[in-house]
Amino acid sequence: MLKAHLRKAYLAKRRNLSEAEVEDMSLQIANRFFEDFQPVKGQTVHVFLPILHHREINTWRIIHKLWEQFPEVRVATSVSHLEDCSMTHFLITPETKLVTNRWGIPEPVQAQQITEQEIDLVLVPLLVFDLQGHRVGYGKGFYDRFLAFLPKTSQKRGLSLEPPVPKIEDVHPLDLILDAVITPQQTFWF
Repeated sequence: MLKAHLRKAYLAKRRNLSEAEVEDMSLQIANRFFEDFQPVKGQTVHVFLPILHHREINTWRIIHKLWEQFPEVRVATSVSHLEDCSMTHFLITPETKLVTNRWGIPEPVQAQQITEQEIDLVLVPLLVFDLQGHRVGYGKGFYDRFLAFLPKTSQKRGLSLEPPVPKIEDVHPLDLILDAVITPQQTFWF
C-alpha cells in the first residue's frame, strides 16, 4: 500500500482503540523495551512525549522507569517548529516544567538544550511500519529530518501499536530504515 492510504487506515484504527487498550499495549511495549535494551551510564535516550487523547503510545512508562531505575541515563525530548518542520532537543528530568502547545503536544520549558550528536537512542513514533524497517508517520517529515542528523552509531527504534505490513510501496530512496520496532507482541530487528 501507499503511505497516504496506510496513514489514513492506521489513523482510523488508532481512533477506534479504547484508552484502556492503548494503556495495556503501552505497558507491553515498555516492558519489551527494557527486555531488549540495557541502558548504559552516560547514554542519552530521546523519547517522544505522547498526545494521549490521540491514542499515542504512553511513553511516560519508559521515561519514569529510566528516571527511577537508571538515573545515570539522560532522557531527552523535542520541541517541534511547524514553520520549517524542524525540532530542537532538550533534556528532561522529573523537575522539568512541561506546557502543552496548541497541537496538544507536551513541551519542556527552560530545559537544557542538546544536539543530535549527543543522542544515543531515539524512540520513534509511527503509525505503521513494514518488514524492511520503513515507517509511516503523520506525514510532516519532522522525524525524517531529525533522524538524518543523528550520528551513524545512534539507534533508531520505532514504537508501534500495530504489527508490520509486508511492504510500504512508495518508499523514497532517502527514507531512513529503523534499527528495530517494538510492538506489544514482539520486537522486529532490521
